[in-house]
Amino acid sequence: MYAAVKEVIEKVLAEPIRPHFVVANIGSGFRLYDIFRLISRKLGSSVPFIISTSSGIIGRDALTHEVKEVKWGDVCGDGSDEDCSIPAKDVNYGILLTVGFVPGLKVDAIPLLRSTKNLSSSFCSNGFVDTNVYNDIRNLERSCLINSSRILKITQPLFQDGLINMKPIIDALDYSMPMETVIVGDERGRFLYRSGNESRNVCGSAKYFSDAVALIFARDKDKPSGIGDIQFQIALSKGVSTVGSRHKAVSVKENHCEHSTWLTARREGHPETLDGQQLLNDINDELEDYADSSDLYIGVIKRRNISMGSEKPRMITSLEFHGVVGGDDEYLYVSGVGIKTADYFHFYRSDPESALSSCNNVSLSLKKLKSDEDSKHRRHISEVFGGFMFACCGRGESFFGHVNVDGSPFVENFPGVPLAGIFCGGEIGRGPSRLTGEAHKDSDARCNMHDRV
Repeated sequence: MYAAVKEVIEKVLAEPIRPHFVVANIGSGFRLYDIFRLISRKLGSSVPFIISTSSGIIGRDALTHEVKEVKWGDVCGDGSDEDCSIPAKDVNYGILLTVGFVPGLKVDAIPLLRSTKNLSSSFCSNGFVDTNVYNDIRNLERSCLINSSRILKITQPLFQDGLINMKPIIDALDYSMPMETVIVGDERGRFLYRSGNESRNVCGSAKYFSDAVALIFARDKDKPSGIGDIQFQIALSKGVSTVGSRHKAVSVKENHCEHSTWLTARREGHPETLDGQQLLNDINDELEDYADSSDLYIGVIKRRNISMGSEKPRMITSLEFHGVVGGDDEYLYVSGVGIKTADYFHFYRSDPESALSSCNNVSLSLKKLKSDEDSKHRRHISEVFGGFMFACCGRGESFFGHVNVDGSPFVENFPGVPLAGIFCGGEIGRGPSRLTGEAHKDSDARCNMHDRV
């Protein structure tokens, strides 16, 4: 098993490269710390490095050179041991290794830390973000030498352990970062990291938990002349379709022990309050008993006033998906928390046809990007040299009926260009997409959680 890891490392390092960052995504059968140590020995201890477990990987096979999509299963983000030395029970082996060289950018791994004295997450209360987090984000900007007047793009792949509510964290990033900032990531998965700043390296510390980590790419304001500008583009492909009318939450209760929400709602334009069974009956009528399936969600439009430190509160709008657990003559039960009375939502179902159509739209948009790249009439020629992908673990062959659909828009348009993708337990994406315009038409949400990115 570990021989395969060494084989991948040797393959990546077969050509000379001066690494600016390293990302490794592995199956839950590996011990995180062992792989972390093995790669560090090969690539050095000063390069920013994130390693995380995933539900599957998408990339080029080290032996056949073919792009493959490999799904394993759900990732247990129990976070029970800080060094992540105990592998999950359902053994999955495999590794995707990404080593990057990005001249003109500053790259670092920035963790979100929480004191071990604080056993619960108190990141955000009544819309006011904790001052420590405010300072962390501002320090992040300074540490990456971001100059807002000259910045091109930043992208932040987030990796999180599945225990902490990511929504306030995403809201804070949405609040603090310019509109051109691209934010993508995986909401669930065990991880280890190493920052270029030694003071941030607290994995295994008795003082701090590492709740999440972001790999930051920021334009270096002191970059040498003659080096081109690296830009990040984002394309979103939805995998769901709406069902029925829009609803408004009436009574909302949170069950923090089960990390779930109980609610009643009104159908838009109707005065009657509906309980969970009535809501599901309506969906049954629309979908002929489809509502009992496990791939039914509510997509909640959340408009929240967010404030950081002493700054004036600002409205942040996002779309967050909550899985439907069930319903009875009292409530509709959904996973997750953070829903409020008067929030609007639609029911959504997983829809392979809609997802395939959306993939085709992404492919057409990337084709236009490719034509710009090939144009001989442009004064400054651009080149696509790599891509990251975050796909829902519910997609793949079992969803579409055939293999390698998720990565096909990128692979078909840019054959030979490196692609690194993972299957996630919850995707994070800041939209709408400038390439595809795949924003959800029922909202002006800038950040989506649990969509394909």
